[in-house]
Amino acid sequence: MQHKQPLPLNEEIQLDNTKYIESETDTKGIITGCNDYFTEISGYTKEELIGQPHNIVRHPDMPKIAFKLLWDHIKQGKNITAVIKNLAKDGRYYWVFTHFEIIRDINTKEITGYKAYRKAVSKHIKGILDPLYKKLSKIEKEGGMKASEKALDEFLRQGGEDVGFDNLMEEIYRFY
Repeated sequence: MQHKQPLPLNEEIQLDNTKYIESETDTKGIITGCNDYFTEISGYTKEELIGQPHNIVRHPDMPKIAFKLLWDHIKQGKNITAVIKNLAKDGRYYWVFTHFEIIRDINTKEITGYKAYRKAVSKHIKGILDPLYKKLSKIEKEGGMKASEKALDEFLRQGGEDVGFDNLMEEIYRFY
C-alpha cells in the first residue's frame, strides 16, 4: 500500500475555469446541498458538508466584516457577487467569485435559502483583495469588527466617492 505525500499547507488550489462550485444553504447559512466540484475542491465529502455551517470553508484571512455586509445584503433579498478566499480541508486555499442568489418559497415569496455559484478569480483581483482582506482581518483582531468596517469604508472612499462594498464587488466582476 502506497502512502500519499501530505499536501503542503497554504498552497493555492488552481480552479478549472470551465466549472462552477455550487452550494445551497438555508437562511442561517447551513449547507443543504452542493455539487461534486465543491466536494472535489474543498476536500470534504457531501456527508461532511451537508448540515454544516458554510463557514466550514472560511479562510482565516477573510475579514468578518465582508461576511457581515454580504449577509446583510442577501437577507434583504438582494443578490450579490463577492470575491472570497476559502480554505480546503487539507489547509490549501482557493479564491472564488461567488454569485449569491435568493431562494424563495413559491407561494409566500419568503426567503427560504440561498444558492451560490463560484468560479475562479484572476491573479490581478487576488493581488488587490488579498492585502485588503489581510489588513481588515488584522484590524478586526486588534480592534473588532467596527474598526474593520471603518477601515473598509475609508478604503472604499479613497477615490473621493463612497462606492460601497457590494458596488466594488460588482465592478470587479463586471470587468473580470
